[in-house]
Amino acid sequence: MKALTLKQPGGLNNIQVVDAPDAPSPGHGEIKVRIAAGSLNYHDLLVAEGALGTEDDRILLSDGAGVVEEVGAGVTEFSVGDSVVSAFFPQWLNGPADASVSDFALTPGDGVDGMAAEVVTRPANAFTLAPKGWSHQESASITTAGVTAWRALVSDGQLQAGDTIVTLGTGGVSIAALQIAKMFGARVISTSSSEEKLARLEALGADETINYRATPDWGAKVLELTEGQGAKHIIEVGGPGTIEQSVQAVAPGGHISLIGVLTGFEGNLPTAALMFKQVRLQGLLVGSRQHQVDYVRALEMNEHRPVIDRTFGFEELADAFAYQKSGAHFGKVAVTW
Repeated sequence: MKALTLKQPGGLNNIQVVDAPDAPSPGHGEIKVRIAAGSLNYHDLLVAEGALGTEDDRILLSDGAGVVEEVGAGVTEFSVGDSVVSAFFPQWLNGPADASVSDFALTPGDGVDGMAAEVVTRPANAFTLAPKGWSHQESASITTAGVTAWRALVSDGQLQAGDTIVTLGTGGVSIAALQIAKMFGARVISTSSSEEKLARLEALGADETINYRATPDWGAKVLELTEGQGAKHIIEVGGPGTIEQSVQAVAPGGHISLIGVLTGFEGNLPTAALMFKQVRLQGLLVGSRQHQVDYVRALEMNEHRPVIDRTFGFEELADAFAYQKSGAHFGKVAVTW
């Protein structure tokens, strides 16, 4: 079978289509899945560029969706023909995060081979059912971006109707957060540096938008739009370059979900403002398998679909990463066989 393998020391030029051994028949507690689509995330890009120090050659991508071809003994959750989507932390079934998810040792495409293969055989816990009626490209957006937004706002943030949230940029997590917030009846303030993208955010339901290039002090603008109250939830994907504005924008007692490091890995943190506002600043990485199950159940009860900006062939994975890195995308970048 074909697979997309990163040869060490990494780099987009070292992504190769290889003839990999066929996936074995599933053993006890396993399923065999024909992968139809995947989606790209910043974590995948870091792995592909060699920034995370993966030592061995690795089949890439954490996000994969496809169809169950075989079911091993003892598996009752899945049947042949089911549409499924991979889980980012297959070992994290439920409950709070613990030491088992403090690194990416079992994360597909990082610690173990990923979903950029025609067929994979994995423990059943490595997948959940996909939403009924969704395309495989749409389902592949769930694993990382969708579950991260769901956990940030709903599972950990306890989002309520009437809450105000702020989303930064137009990547997969931010757009999923916008859609989840509207699902719950929340107010959304979205930021971008592109007027065209701001218009598209409004079309998706954003109540107010801010061009952060034209208004670099966008935290103050959020306060203005909320009559000095601030936002209950901030989806913070920028990191050190945006955290100061997020702290300014958040309401007293509010919740900042630190999800991304697009502007760097280290920086200054306004600790006094966090303390005086009694803000909860929470770092989080995706979520548990149960978070994913809950998210899929909610998706099946609502109308919105993920935004797929562009779809590449799996064989064009390096080009897909280059497009993702350019920042031109709006929503998710997908790949299909």
